[in-house]
Amino acid sequence: MSDIIQLLPDAVANQIAAGEVVQRPASAVKELVENAIDSGADKIQLILKDAGKALIQVIDNGCGMSLTDARMCFERHATSKIKKAEDLFAIRTMGFRGEAMASIAAIAQVELKTRRVEDELGTIIEIEGSEIIKQEPCQCNAGTSVCIKNLFYNTPARRNFLKGNSVETRHIIDEFQRVALANPHIFFTMHHDGQEVYHLPATQLKQRIIHLLGNQYNQRLVPVEEDTTIIKLRGFVGKPEFARKTRGEQFFFVNNRFIKDAYLNHAVMTAFEELLPDESYPLYVLFIEIDPSKIDINVHPTKTEIKYQDEKAIYMIIRSAVKRSLGRYNITPTIDFDQENSIEHLITPKPFEEIIQPSIRFNADFNPFAPEAKADRAPSSRPSGDYQKTPIPQNWETLYEISKRDTVEQQQMEVHNKSIEVEEQQVSKSSERQLSQIHNRFILSQIKSGFMLVSQQAAHERVLYERFLQQLDSHSGVSQQSLFPQSVTLNAADYVLLKELLNDIRALGFDIREFGKNTVVVEGIPAELPNANEHELLEHLLEGFKNNQSALKLDKRDNLARSLARNAAIKAGTKLSLEEMNILIDQLFACQMPNISLGGKPIIITFTLTELLERFDR
Repeated sequence: MSDIIQLLPDAVANQIAAGEVVQRPASAVKELVENAIDSGADKIQLILKDAGKALIQVIDNGCGMSLTDARMCFERHATSKIKKAEDLFAIRTMGFRGEAMASIAAIAQVELKTRRVEDELGTIIEIEGSEIIKQEPCQCNAGTSVCIKNLFYNTPARRNFLKGNSVETRHIIDEFQRVALANPHIFFTMHHDGQEVYHLPATQLKQRIIHLLGNQYNQRLVPVEEDTTIIKLRGFVGKPEFARKTRGEQFFFVNNRFIKDAYLNHAVMTAFEELLPDESYPLYVLFIEIDPSKIDINVHPTKTEIKYQDEKAIYMIIRSAVKRSLGRYNITPTIDFDQENSIEHLITPKPFEEIIQPSIRFNADFNPFAPEAKADRAPSSRPSGDYQKTPIPQNWETLYEISKRDTVEQQQMEVHNKSIEVEEQQVSKSSERQLSQIHNRFILSQIKSGFMLVSQQAAHERVLYERFLQQLDSHSGVSQQSLFPQSVTLNAADYVLLKELLNDIRALGFDIREFGKNTVVVEGIPAELPNANEHELLEHLLEGFKNNQSALKLDKRDNLARSLARNAAIKAGTKLSLEEMNILIDQLFACQMPNISLGGKPIIITFTLTELLERFDR
């Protein structure tokens, strides 16, 4: 039998390696920009076409490469970062494996132009599928320009797995933001399809965060700084009141390298205990400087995971530093002692002669069992010590009220025990209903067999959700025009997402037009959303969409209708008039699924008269 094991050709080996290193255009962007940073550049340009599928170009003014280095950079495991195994534990550069350029060249058409400052001529190299097409001297600027065209052109299966342009662009923006945050001293620009997305001059970290995420973040940042023998920690966390429902604005950097670490993330979240509402995530941009010999970054192909020698100590340092910063910087309301109505002014004692002695007036002849006329006699003054005939308050019965709060588990158990038909729950005429509101959260309605409780927020969410779905299908959303159109500026990722959803958002009744540079003008909003703040409405709509997309994997239109319904619905604690309660009940029973909330929990819980009698007959 002949030998069957053979050595793979370099081109095939590079394509296999590319499956781990270059998963999508954003992966190639990350590798190229990190190489530009390692070259010592202080100006880096990123140019994209068709979300990176047609063109990715990175231009830097770094050290450049010689003719030999330009040719060697496309060989597997060719790198200038390390020379021996021990160097792996002293790495401070972004790249070190020497796989990125070889992998990219195996699955794309690559053009490299590079020149060192001391050289008169540079070098141009063109490669397709690991095969060199052209190599010759050329005239070019000092530094390096890498142009990647037609990514995955020779691996169509990988190209078919790519998402739409808006999704791939958001992934690229995520990678670009991470690199730009880690290097605020470098001037970055990003252009996509001829439009400038980012223009980030060299600045301090706080200004870089504001340039990337928006001007509104200027008042949201709390500085964090801690210097220990184990690590140096610096950066910013967001104030708790600005926490969001998605995790997108959380960044950890170790020696300027972006990492994903659930353990360290837990350290930050525990520092925010009792400061955040449920399922909310704070902003943080935190930098850890640590001795490279105490960590191992050669764990994952994308280099986003790190192992530490003393993980528990790092956890405690981060937790205590964040907690101390939150307590130190304006998290609790402050008092302005310069104001006229300060505490010092309020507690200044009055002169003794101006103090008025309090007096108590009551009806000593009051008898709760006597006719009402007798209780209307003129009050007389009697010693306050005669407390035997102290009048009984008219609302005395409220002293004996007991508030009962049903837990979610009890509601879930009881909903399975109730089998009352919807036809029995619904009264034919609104005027015949006996409705009342309990704690401004539930609507109580008497039915033939007993009574039912309706969660007003869940009911309104269901009504709006089904209405928005119909509007999306028929493009019948009604818009309420604004007297003064509002301009709304979003961060780049949210702006790209908004452009992707714009047609569907307009179908819901939004009147929005693009205004350029991540800004839109809102000229009208759905008529179902009166008195809404345009900026908050769009921000919460996009945030809910992203949260549903990551957690539930919903269809785009279903996701959009669900997100808008949850943001627009009346909230628990809202007082409703009798007319509003009747309208809500009518609309709820007109829905296709009136009993189930958007979260899959019951909207209506019924209690039969038999069950009530059994409780009292015990």
